[in-house]
Amino acid sequence: MWKNIRVIILLAILLVVAVNAWRDMNQDWTKPIIVLLHPINADGQTATDKYIQQLSIDDLDEPKQYLEEQSKNFRGQPIQFYFQLGRKLEQLPPKVPENGGALDNILWSLKFRYYAWKQHKNGDGAPALTLYLNYYDPKLTNQVKHSTALERGRIGIVNLFASKKQSEQNKVVLVHELLHTFGAKDKYDLMTGQPIFPLGYAHPEQKPLYPQQYAEIMGGYVPISATKSKVPDNLQDTMLSDLTAQEIGWIK
Repeated sequence: MWKNIRVIILLAILLVVAVNAWRDMNQDWTKPIIVLLHPINADGQTATDKYIQQLSIDDLDEPKQYLEEQSKNFRGQPIQFYFQLGRKLEQLPPKVPENGGALDNILWSLKFRYYAWKQHKNGDGAPALTLYLNYYDPKLTNQVKHSTALERGRIGIVNLFASKKQSEQNKVVLVHELLHTFGAKDKYDLMTGQPIFPLGYAHPEQKPLYPQQYAEIMGGYVPISATKSKVPDNLQDTMLSDLTAQEIGWIK
């Protein structure tokens, strides 16, 4: 009897996991998308803490409008996005392994999912996705580590600068990682950082090809030559390509 009960419990857990995985891979874009953002003082600095304290929901208007405008371009009507600024967290999410193997990445993924589960358990509600924003003082950190996000689980770690001067570029990184949680793929060379032609170009059909005016949001940079590119100044210097829109399910 007890063996049967254990089997039933296990099957129920597997069913929940399967349903959640299917849901994460098949987003219903007819429903509003609630995005929860948790700021974190990743370097423990007083300046970083002061920056986090002055963060406002108004700071998220631009990413919201950008996503709604981009979705309207592909779907004919905008998808409703609602950004929520969650509570500041004291515990950092588990660090992404550097140069780790497949097993290291799997273990990290499980640790990250458990971390997110604990935060949701503490009253996060039921957002469509959650991003954990690691802020760093740019006076001490001149280059943040690569951000990452998981489609299955709809969670991500976004490394940002605690600086108003870099707030516009922070928004570009945030939207890039947000789109990862819906299935968008990177379109730049992981070794060089350069956008991959033609996948990572906003207008690969342009003649002459260079310089490009916009960055494809998942390409990350504005190509100005075959070997050089620049960081987009803001979200208005970026756009979604047809391929990215297809990856996240905005078009078929």
